[in-house]
Amino acid sequence: MLTVTLVASFAAAALWQQWRAGEVETAERARVQSAWILVGALDWSRLILREDSLARTGDGTDNLTEPWSVPLAEARLSTFLAANRNVAQVEDASTDTADAFLSGQISDQQALLNLRNLVQDNQVEPVALRQFARLFEYLGLPAPQLDGLARQMVQAVSAEGDAANVPLLPQNAAQLTWWGLAPAVVEQLAPYVTLLPVRTKVNLNTAGAVVLWASGDGLSMAQAQQLVQSRERQHFKSEADAAKLLGNAGNAITPATHTVASQYFEVRGQLRLDGAVVQERSLVLKQRGDVRTLWRERGALPAAAAAPGAGPYNAPPTPAP
Repeated sequence: MLTVTLVASFAAAALWQQWRAGEVETAERARVQSAWILVGALDWSRLILREDSLARTGDGTDNLTEPWSVPLAEARLSTFLAANRNVAQVEDASTDTADAFLSGQISDQQALLNLRNLVQDNQVEPVALRQFARLFEYLGLPAPQLDGLARQMVQAVSAEGDAANVPLLPQNAAQLTWWGLAPAVVEQLAPYVTLLPVRTKVNLNTAGAVVLWASGDGLSMAQAQQLVQSRERQHFKSEADAAKLLGNAGNAITPATHTVASQYFEVRGQLRLDGAVVQERSLVLKQRGDVRTLWRERGALPAAAAAPGAGPYNAPPTPAP
């Protein structure tokens, strides 16, 4: 009886180890497949942006009527791979895409206020500080938090003082919690700010009304909304087009702070495979004929900021009293 019990125990242990090894192998295969598929999706988005940069018929602007601005709703991956030259592809054990769903979007990062603009010549830049002060007031955030943010940005960018005390420069706005900002504050800022490697201008064709209002000295919210409504009919081909629309308030739009074309874009992709969800986002730099990936991260990501000017879902929150 003892022998039978021992044999049964050993057999059960062996079966469990075999089952566990199979599950680990399946999970690892799904992870590797997901990673390669998302790399392919990133390459596809880079191709779209590259073709946009080479377009001969365009006017050199970036606006919300272009192909890159259309998000990819969740779709079964097999619909993209169903046929090649009208010949159905053969499914095998290594290409199980029947239950894989892909979604993603490309968003213009110059539609947001760039925190890097707070620093110029190793000191706080006054125009950018006024822009962010308006945004902080709009969101009901304390002004001292902005002062502290600007101070740490100067220290991180200029690397002044003791190297051990220089704050680590975040790679993106979601990492501002490194500098002591509460997650709730970062979440409030997320739809309106970005952190790019260099100083940038706000794109008049893609920015939302709140960002446009905050970016222009002397610009009212009504005038910012007027800009958004006008570009829905015809995008701006130059900064002068937007300034002309505003009449006497047109001096709020200047080539020093605004533009009609963008270079920095964020690419987000999500793959749902066998119950697992893999997310990835990348920052890419678009130049004529070339699109380079500056950084890429994978994992549980914060929700994407809503695309500006696309309807009620993107309406700005009610200002704090």
